[in-house]
Amino acid sequence: MIDNTELEKLTAEFAKDRSKENFVKVMEQLEKSTILVPTMTPENISSEDIKQAKQGKQIKLSKEAKFTPCLLKKETGEQALPIFSSQGQIPKDKMSPAVLAMPFFTCVSMVMDNAEKVEAVVLNPFTQSIVITKQVLEVAQKRSSMPETKQVKLTEKQFHQLAHRRVSYELLPVFLYEKGYEGLEQLQNEEGKFILSLFTSVYPKEIKVPYNEDEISFMTLNITDNLQITRIDMPDKNLIQGMCSCIYIVWKRDTEELYFYTIEKGEEGSSIARVYADRKHEIVEPAPDNGAEIEAIMNLVSKAE
Repeated sequence: MIDNTELEKLTAEFAKDRSKENFVKVMEQLEKSTILVPTMTPENISSEDIKQAKQGKQIKLSKEAKFTPCLLKKETGEQALPIFSSQGQIPKDKMSPAVLAMPFFTCVSMVMDNAEKVEAVVLNPFTQSIVITKQVLEVAQKRSSMPETKQVKLTEKQFHQLAHRRVSYELLPVFLYEKGYEGLEQLQNEEGKFILSLFTSVYPKEIKVPYNEDEISFMTLNITDNLQITRIDMPDKNLIQGMCSCIYIVWKRDTEELYFYTIEKGEEGSSIARVYADRKHEIVEPAPDNGAEIEAIMNLVSKAE
C-alpha cells in the first residue's frame, strides 16, 4: 500500500498557506513519493486483471501492458497531467478506468518526454490543486539524474540563479533568433516589461519574481546605417560568477543577421560570450575593463562575417 501521510500533511499546509517555503517542502517530499496517475484501461491486460482492478484490488501489470494517462484540459486548450497523493483525493464521480502507482520521477520523465502536449502537472486537482510547471519539472528531472549522495536541496537563491540563466541563455536568444527583426522591435518597444514577462514564465506562481522593470535598463544605438546594437543591463540581484550581467544584441540590416553576446562575471574579470541560434554557448574573449565593450562587440561581429 502507498503511504503518503507526510506528503498529504504538507499539501494540506500548502493549501492553507501557498508560500514559496511550503511549496519547496511539498516538492522535496514529492520527489521521494510514489503517486497515483489516472489512466485509460491499459492495453494487453488480461480479463482477470480487469476483474481484480474493478474490485479495487492492486494488480501487477506485465511489461507488455500499455497505458494512456488521462489528461486535464483547460479552456485555453492546454493540457495538464493530474496526479494524486492517495485514492481518497480522487472524487468518485471523477474516477478513471484505471489508476497506476508510480514513482514521482517516473511521472516527471513521462511529462518531459511529451512536453509539446503537456504543459504542467497538477497534484490533487480536485482538492488542493497544486500546479507544478514544466520549469519546476525540469529542475526535478536534473535532480533525479544526480547520484543520490550528491543530491542537494535547491535553495530559493539557487532557483533565482537558475531562472536568470534560463532567461539570458535560452528564452531570450531563442525568441530573437526565431523572430528576427520583428522580435527585436518588440523587445525594444517593451524593454523591461518584455524581459520581466520571460522571468514570469519561468517562475511558478508560488514563488515571486524578485525583479521589476526598473532594474532592467535598455540602450539602442544605430552605430552605422547598417549596424544597430541594443544593450540590456540585467538585474544584478543574485548574480554570481559565470552569470550574465549584460547582453548585447547586434542587428545587421544588409544581411538581416542577428548576433547575441553576453558579458559574464568571472574570478579575474569579465568575459564576452556568444550564444548561437542552435543554443550553443561559447566564451569568446576577455571583456575590456575600460568600458570599451561596444567596440569589442563590433570587432567580434566584423571577424564573424
